[in-house]
Amino acid sequence: MAITSNSTGATSRFAAGRSRDIICIGRLATDLYAQQVGARLEDVTSFAKYLGGSSANIAFGCARLGLSSAMLTRVGDDHMGRFLTETLAAEGCDISNVTIDRERLTALVLLGLKDRDTFPLIFYRENCADMAFDESDVNEAFIASSKALLITGTHLSTERVNRASRKALDFARRHQVRTVLDIDYRPVLWGLTGKADGETRFVASENVSAHLQRMLPLFDLVIGTEEEFRIAGGKHELIDALAMVRAVTPATLVVKRGPLGCQIIDGNVPASLDDVPIQGGVTVEVLNVLGAGDAFASGFLSGWLRDQPLDACARAANACGALVVSRHGCAPAMPTPTELEYFLAEAAADPQRMRRPDLDAKLARLHRVTPARTKRDEVLGFAFDHRNQFFELVQQTGASEAKVSQLKQLFVEAVAQTEQSLGLQGRIGMLCDDRYGQDALNAATGRGWWIGRPVELPGSVPLVFDHGRSIGTALTAWPREHVVKCLVQFHPDEPIEQRLEQEAQLRALYDATQASGHELLLEVIPPRNAGLPSKPDTVYRALKRLYNIGLFPEWWKLEPMEASQWQAIDALIAERDPYCRGVVLLGLSAGVEQLSEGFRAAAESKACKGFTVGRTIFHEPSHAWLAGQIGDDELIARVRRTFETLIGAWRTARGSAAPAASAARRQEAA
Repeated sequence: MAITSNSTGATSRFAAGRSRDIICIGRLATDLYAQQVGARLEDVTSFAKYLGGSSANIAFGCARLGLSSAMLTRVGDDHMGRFLTETLAAEGCDISNVTIDRERLTALVLLGLKDRDTFPLIFYRENCADMAFDESDVNEAFIASSKALLITGTHLSTERVNRASRKALDFARRHQVRTVLDIDYRPVLWGLTGKADGETRFVASENVSAHLQRMLPLFDLVIGTEEEFRIAGGKHELIDALAMVRAVTPATLVVKRGPLGCQIIDGNVPASLDDVPIQGGVTVEVLNVLGAGDAFASGFLSGWLRDQPLDACARAANACGALVVSRHGCAPAMPTPTELEYFLAEAAADPQRMRRPDLDAKLARLHRVTPARTKRDEVLGFAFDHRNQFFELVQQTGASEAKVSQLKQLFVEAVAQTEQSLGLQGRIGMLCDDRYGQDALNAATGRGWWIGRPVELPGSVPLVFDHGRSIGTALTAWPREHVVKCLVQFHPDEPIEQRLEQEAQLRALYDATQASGHELLLEVIPPRNAGLPSKPDTVYRALKRLYNIGLFPEWWKLEPMEASQWQAIDALIAERDPYCRGVVLLGLSAGVEQLSEGFRAAAESKACKGFTVGRTIFHEPSHAWLAGQIGDDELIARVRRTFETLIGAWRTARGSAAPAASAARRQEAA
């Protein structure tokens, strides 16, 4: 393998001019993780769904750590296959060479967390898609585009995948692509245990050892646990196994030693492992060891592929493994560079405190906000989450209350038409409730829209939740893409008893969304008729108070303000929560011109990302439709007319009016 120079002029392990850092070949499956910790797998009642498969976890982890990673395998033409490819793509992993297998289903794994040492799992991999990976799936130019190629042991375990992996390795050697083997020994996948025994990690096999030794000369870096090197070397004693591995390959050997850290052998194998320095890690309490090895490999490769010294690679690898063993799941537990930096710094300062990284609030916050998220530079939203107002409309018109559900479904159609007409994909939004709007929510979900959904009992002061105190229970039934919206009539100078009650409710809601993974929007409206002072800084002080008690919602929803107030809000958010997604403006039934003035006042705000306006758009056409004065098409047309006028006003204020305005003119001409 030739040694080249990198962009800084230093020597590099890798060939120059490669567009990808690493390509991963191997398992890509759906993991279903037991949510009941301590239960037998037989007794588990619910599961969390994650991306899984060792190679896929590594591709995901490398992408999360900022590398250009790609996956090379197969998935089925099914819902789970689409979930996996969409998850990889959202993390920034290249899926262009993931083949869709129309004859086979995507693999599935069930996993339990019985205790610190017992992790039952069952592989559902009979004739699955990724084990149909074939020589025809391997493209030479694709392999040649990468610095490195990683293969895990499972994709050496049958004749078909072994041939395909061997072809990829041959291309890699031809084009100076560094090669990596994660031994990843699962006896059940080599046919050495009962089909339900996925937990057993080691069964001696002369055939497996001989096969691995035939493949080892093709690799530059080999990563494995003590048991995995024992199977690769075919020896009972680890040092003897390592010597046998060294006899067939000059590769750098990385031996994972669990909580001790790891050892790296980059030359001759010594007579004793005591002669190999231990690269120590951070000691943490274990929740789940599943996926820790994949996190270790991701961390090691994140340094190795950047030409960092091996001890630095080990430091990152150990830290990644430590974080993942403290969390539920594999891929979603992988850290970001920001998390890694914080964790290592805090562990160095106070190792005892970081024995439970899962209890560190700042680390949990970084894990939530620093991974890749759906981009939301602009939110142009129609709000029809109102409940009392629609009840009043049916009372006024004499319509059946059941008609409101149909009405809200028509609103979804209006939003869809606006999105299509104005080319607003990725920018459109809506607010809708589940009391009258469950069918509308079902119709809107999955379109890529920003969807907010209320939890407050309308008009409640102090705050009460619409579905009772157990807000976390309610959120378990919500799709993850729904944003939890809570309107609170909050004033920083309200009576202390009321303020504490409101803050306690908001804390319960915040904690529930942290656990469920939903984003949170707090709509803060100071009450007008409570005898409390209304000053220019009231909203600012309300937000500051909520930040002071440790609430960091992804979104705020605020009333229009003067430009000077927006400057203060911008400064507060930038100081307290640079990861905040932004602010959206509310309408309070103001007229179009009044709202347009509010848009102009917010035009220079960096935090304000758009609006979610309701009664200004829906009140008049809804009254007419419920009264039987207009039909469905006219309702949609009137809603669109006002909604699109507001979009035009917002974009004019922001200096980005051209696309929406021109599309609106085309619609009028038609």
